[in-house]
Amino acid sequence: MKEFELFFGPNHPGMHGNFSVHLRVDGDTVVKAKPVPGFLHRGFEKLMERRLWIQNLALIPRICVPEPDINEMVYAMAVEKIAGIEVPEKAHWIRTLILELGRIAAHLFSIGGIGGATGLYTFPYWATADRDSVLDIFEHISGARIYHMYIIIGGVRKDLPEGIDSLIRETMDYLESRIPEYIDLVMKNRIIQTRLRGKLVLTREMCEEMCITGVGLRATGVDYDIRKYDPYAAYEWVDFDIPVGEDGDAFTRGYLKLLEIQQSIRIIRQVLDKMPKKGPVNVKLPGNALKWRIPPGEAYAHVESSRGEYGYYVVSTGETTPYRVHVRGASYPQGLYGIEKYLPGTRIEDVPLWLGTMDVCPPEIDR
Repeated sequence: MKEFELFFGPNHPGMHGNFSVHLRVDGDTVVKAKPVPGFLHRGFEKLMERRLWIQNLALIPRICVPEPDINEMVYAMAVEKIAGIEVPEKAHWIRTLILELGRIAAHLFSIGGIGGATGLYTFPYWATADRDSVLDIFEHISGARIYHMYIIIGGVRKDLPEGIDSLIRETMDYLESRIPEYIDLVMKNRIIQTRLRGKLVLTREMCEEMCITGVGLRATGVDYDIRKYDPYAAYEWVDFDIPVGEDGDAFTRGYLKLLEIQQSIRIIRQVLDKMPKKGPVNVKLPGNALKWRIPPGEAYAHVESSRGEYGYYVVSTGETTPYRVHVRGASYPQGLYGIEKYLPGTRIEDVPLWLGTMDVCPPEIDR
């Protein structure tokens, strides 16, 4: 038999969640690849259209587990646009802090997966443990480690706890000291260099064709980042660089994630230095939250997630529930179209590296 079928996932350790890729292979070479979503069976968009505006705050973080806070942010931003709600200044700073902490946690999770997919198991252990230090911060701030439900319509749920400043600074100092160790362990590793350099290459034209943003696009030399080109929260008040590469391969994408962690640390320190010490952190919403009606209208809000542009399109007809909510998942293009078109011709062992370096997040597809 020249060709045979191979189901990659949904339980393969190289997979990011409940997702499968149906491969047809000739020896070690992929001949055909078909993404098989549907294992999450959640239907987030329709669930949101059947829940009260305030109830959705508990549902939406689950659309991307590694980086849940972006869902809270874009949902709140879209509703605030429709309702004409002005968010207090301090809430903008706190939102920026939360989003950058989430970006660090997501990148650590992603680059740790590169080690798992290549047999360098020290790396995922390191990355997961260091990510836990960020989750400790989230637990102090919101009471939860994963689903925080902290960014709400009109601001944030509550002010930052006393003493959190020192904990965040200590954690950022620690994570910054780890970056050189990550580079020595992984990026200078001969096996990683062999497995990732020149592999799974994307060009700028390919990214534009698939509407890929984020690290995938920046690895081709395009310095597009929504935080710079359409600032939200407090991003227009902080300085940071956009790391870019040229080769567009799996190695460049992984390396850029490490560089982005450094920039997130830089942003977080500025937030702690510049954030107002006093002031409101949310806007009191009118009336009973369970009967709250958003004025008729529609809005699209987007943010720069760890995987690229992440957006919500929300429509209100003046009822107590949204009329329509559409999620623009950042990994949707590379998780469906990209797999089918660009995995053929690669090798079996390259499949988890595509899913890892392209940050395929299955709930964004099964939404």
